[in-house]
Amino acid sequence: MSKTAVKQQQLKSVDPIWSRIQSEADQIRISEPALAGFVYATVLSHARLEEALCHRLSQRLQHTSGDAGLLNRTFLEIVEQAPELGEKVRSDLAAWATRDPACERVIEPLLYFKGFHALQTYRFAHELWKQGRRDFALYLQSQGSRVFAVDIHPAARIGKGIMLDHATGIVIGETAVIGDNCSLLHGVTLGGTGNESGDRHPKIGSGVMLGAGAKVLGNIKIGDCSRVASGSVVLKDVPARRTVAGVPAREVGFAGCEEPAITMDQFVAGIDEADRD
Repeated sequence: MSKTAVKQQQLKSVDPIWSRIQSEADQIRISEPALAGFVYATVLSHARLEEALCHRLSQRLQHTSGDAGLLNRTFLEIVEQAPELGEKVRSDLAAWATRDPACERVIEPLLYFKGFHALQTYRFAHELWKQGRRDFALYLQSQGSRVFAVDIHPAARIGKGIMLDHATGIVIGETAVIGDNCSLLHGVTLGGTGNESGDRHPKIGSGVMLGAGAKVLGNIKIGDCSRVASGSVVLKDVPARRTVAGVPAREVGFAGCEEPAITMDQFVAGIDEADRD
């Protein structure tokens, strides 16, 4: 057995997510021969998940002003410098696999989902930003916005276990903070309220669900395990484990469950019930 094969076997024993992705990739190769080359280049030719992710992102983000090879090398360097990225990537994959009913295999976000790709592009840009390589970080932000229609400033701070569902139109500002295990649907904005400088963007707790089109504006706090209904405009703090809805948003009750970002339950008790009568 070759050294590469031995390494892959060792990784499978300690990295069940990567092992599952490789198995799913092999099934795609067999069932859809037209994609065999794509699947081999993206997954089966790599020894670990981080390498596969670097390859996939570099292919999606390449542009005439920055080739895929340069991007891939830069991403691989970042992975070596910040190994904790691997844990975040796996937590994000698990978020899609457990929360998105359209995601039937762990490999799907890695291969196809632009929300996952946009989030991982931000993660690499954030590491570059912390290193002082701001121009490269802003370049990745620009490319991510162009390719995925998702605009995340590289200085924003985002936890792990995040899902950007559908993702189109999501905007996250420079001083925004998002805790662990949050879910954001398309069209969400974490923005400022004008041209003020300094700390001007929302602070989102852990376990929060932000519905489609929700706008959270200003340096305000959204408490842990709270829920912002679709289309709402939030201009003031939201306590933990509450639901807010409307324009401007107001409290309408309990968050609906202990972990709204996990269950993705968007039913608003009282308001929705009245509408059904």
